[in-house]
Amino acid sequence: MIDSLISVLAFAVTLGLLITVHEFGHFWVARRLGVKVLRFSVGFGRPLWQRYGRDGVEYVIAALPLGGYVKMLDEREGEVRSEELPFAFNRKPVSTRIAIVLAGPLFNLAFAVLAYTAMFMVGVPGTKPVLDQPKPASLAAAGGFQKGDQIISIDGQPTPTLSAVLLALVDRAMAEDVIRVEVLPDCEMGCEAAAGGLDRRLGKIRTLDVRDAPELADSTLVFESVGLVPLRPILPAVIGQVMPGSAAEQAGLQAGDHLLAAEGEPITDWGHWRSIVERRPGQTFKIRIERDGSEQVLEITPAVKQSSHGAAQAVGFIGALAHIPEDLARDLQVVVRYGPLAALGAAFEKTWDMSLLTLRVLGRMLVGKASLDNISGPLTIAQVAGQAASAGGIAFISMLALVSLSLGVLNLLPVPVLDGGHVLYYLIEFIKGSPLSDGIQNVGQQVGIAVLLLLMGLALFNDFSRLLG
Repeated sequence: MIDSLISVLAFAVTLGLLITVHEFGHFWVARRLGVKVLRFSVGFGRPLWQRYGRDGVEYVIAALPLGGYVKMLDEREGEVRSEELPFAFNRKPVSTRIAIVLAGPLFNLAFAVLAYTAMFMVGVPGTKPVLDQPKPASLAAAGGFQKGDQIISIDGQPTPTLSAVLLALVDRAMAEDVIRVEVLPDCEMGCEAAAGGLDRRLGKIRTLDVRDAPELADSTLVFESVGLVPLRPILPAVIGQVMPGSAAEQAGLQAGDHLLAAEGEPITDWGHWRSIVERRPGQTFKIRIERDGSEQVLEITPAVKQSSHGAAQAVGFIGALAHIPEDLARDLQVVVRYGPLAALGAAFEKTWDMSLLTLRVLGRMLVGKASLDNISGPLTIAQVAGQAASAGGIAFISMLALVSLSLGVLNLLPVPVLDGGHVLYYLIEFIKGSPLSDGIQNVGQQVGIAVLLLLMGLALFNDFSRLLG
């Protein structure tokens, strides 16, 4: 119940904030370029709150939060008094109209830059990309990867954290070429990797030949698919954190509990315990634990979830994290932090890279090289927003930046109804010297609405498919 409430609140904050940023872009630029604004609405449908500002603009928060709009003075939408004609949107030159339309998506991209800048200045925690032994007969094994390799760059792009490696691999796998991976060998406990402090002379080049594996670019598990395995140090079988409402909480497990045995089988380490749980989805079994110096016997029933390694295989899941000793955490953790100017540069680069990645994925979907399962809707966004909010401020800001830049990029697509579609109309008007006929524009609007409805239907279908397992 608490998780659901957090997801709803995080979803409302995410959409409310990013829609406001988008519409404020249209609003601000329109006002600066001399267009009269009549209404600024966050959401559609019945107004929940409204008032008129001193500037004469009607400000509205409406019932359906899946969008918003800025209504400007326009002869196509009603009669305009002669003295107000110079302030009508349709009377403005094409360049002015294009600037107003582009402002919304560009404000979303600017918000992403600011969010990433703040993150990089505060410091982004991550895991050092140190590898375990690659899977036998895999692309990684063929490319010469070894246990203890720490990835420091992929095709020249620095990768200070494991998440940076994952994003770079997804991006480069789409090129279906040989990926050059620079590593520092023998970093089993994590090499010193302060930003810019690596001794590149010690680096060695490994390769991942994905030319004959185009299906990898469509996989959310590219890392595992090429045979790379992140180093998983041996952890003691001690509970570090219990998720609210989880099977672990229902069984009575608490942080600090030492897991001793399951159905009489001694538990050697956390990896052993995880394998015991995964083998028993939905099965109740007894475990012996040590708490505060005394032993107890509890019963636990792991929840059932689908394996992340493909196939329709169910595994057990209890919603508990291992306790990580402080010295081990220090060895494998890294914080990426920059000064203000460097953070701004890194933020621009991050926004650019993520925008290009979004376009590449969309392009592959259009030509059938990427699965439509990648499309997500409001339910998935709400779930991710809730998880990010629970994980802390940095995770939530990162999620806001990603959703904002996705909103900006998608709105720039040349699809009628979207901002990019309006820009396309205005460019055609600029070239031919007159607007497209109302008939052609109406057909375009209908096609655009149909495309959006299909995408929304597909997104909701994918959402419910994920929700139902």
